[in-house]
Amino acid sequence: MKFEEIAAVAGKGGLFKVLKPSKAGVILESLDGKKAKLVVGADARVSILSEISIYTHTQEGSTPLIEVMRKIHEEFEGDTGLDKNSDGEELKSFLKHILPDYDEDRVYVSDIKKLISWYNLLAQIAPESFMEDTEAASESNEAE
Repeated sequence: MKFEEIAAVAGKGGLFKVLKPSKAGVILESLDGKKAKLVVGADARVSILSEISIYTHTQEGSTPLIEVMRKIHEEFEGDTGLDKNSDGEELKSFLKHILPDYDEDRVYVSDIKKLISWYNLLAQIAPESFMEDTEAASESNEAE
């Protein structure tokens, strides 16, 4: 599963795989074990993970979420030891370790909780989504 195929919906917990567009909006499938399908209309706030960034103090002003997730995956290999119930200060220090120049005024603890829960879910069900496109292509060629 590619990072570009994964979405978050405002007001709905968890992550969803984008299946296809429909007349009424887009058809999504939950990434939890239930695999429930959901049609969200044009009025819903659907965010594709590849389009999400984290505010930083860099010249660009943000770092793409995929880069942050790749750094987490390189260092922790699927087990951060954190979850959405972790202490706020612990979550802030975790993100500071991964992304030292993140903007502490614009990135809230709730955002870090989402990052951790999304990372934990993807590490469990779709660790290949953290790979570079070239890595994923070479792995699929080897499988053939």
